[in-house]
Amino acid sequence: MKLWKNTETLDALFPELSDTVDSAEAELAVIGSKPISLEKMPALKGIFKCGVGTDNVPFEEAAARGIEICLPSQETRRYIFEETANFAVSLIFRMLYADLGDLERWQKRPRTFLGSQKVLVLGHGNIGRMVAAKLRPSLEVITFDIAENSPDELETLMRAAAVVTLHTPLTEETKGMIDEQKLSWMSDGASLVNTARGPIVDEEALYTEISSGRLRAAFDVYWEEPYHGKLREFHPDRFLMSPHVASNCANFQTGLATDLREFVHKLASPQEL
Repeated sequence: MKLWKNTETLDALFPELSDTVDSAEAELAVIGSKPISLEKMPALKGIFKCGVGTDNVPFEEAAARGIEICLPSQETRRYIFEETANFAVSLIFRMLYADLGDLERWQKRPRTFLGSQKVLVLGHGNIGRMVAAKLRPSLEVITFDIAENSPDELETLMRAAAVVTLHTPLTEETKGMIDEQKLSWMSDGASLVNTARGPIVDEEALYTEISSGRLRAAFDVYWEEPYHGKLREFHPDRFLMSPHVASNCANFQTGLATDLREFVHKLASPQEL
């Protein structure tokens, strides 16, 4: 089976990925979050997705060509959901405790009692629900989901939150959803956490807010990856960055490797087995 990849997620656990082919020869594409072009893959039989986000998976074109798509198994998805939620919670707490004082001058800054802080979980799906459940013992959680709330509720919720954490999928409707207007609704000193997809947020609008000193943000996902854009200049003080690692625990990787091995076996001809 001739493999092609645009992610290094499974390189350490799947030795065959160390010897991949050009896209024109590929029979199986192993993909992360980057887009792919099926036009450049005339021999493709299957696509294996390393993650739960499907915004870059060409379902319709693949179906038309008879290309099989394999998403992570239920057990692997469980690790993805839980570990991404854990990572998001860690970023939320880092944002809430971002401005503690000056170590050199030994100055302590007063802060609001954690239990009275509000966090808005924007997107109440698999990961958003876990984030909300993990946060509730410590602070006040408010949620918004377009399937559960009226759009006119969002402004009031964003204005009330000390942290807004994003857990919506990337679609045509959500691309650039957090724009200049919505960022302006966030209160002075509030923080934005994004472990979903970078393009959900308008990069220029966020840059304006971060550079003004009004908001902070913590991002694990970006508009292009690796990210070398203009917001990087504010890392780590006002724009905390991590290299798209929210779900990247050992259990998740082992599960993906098992899923990929089974998919390769399914696609392979008898002569290849």
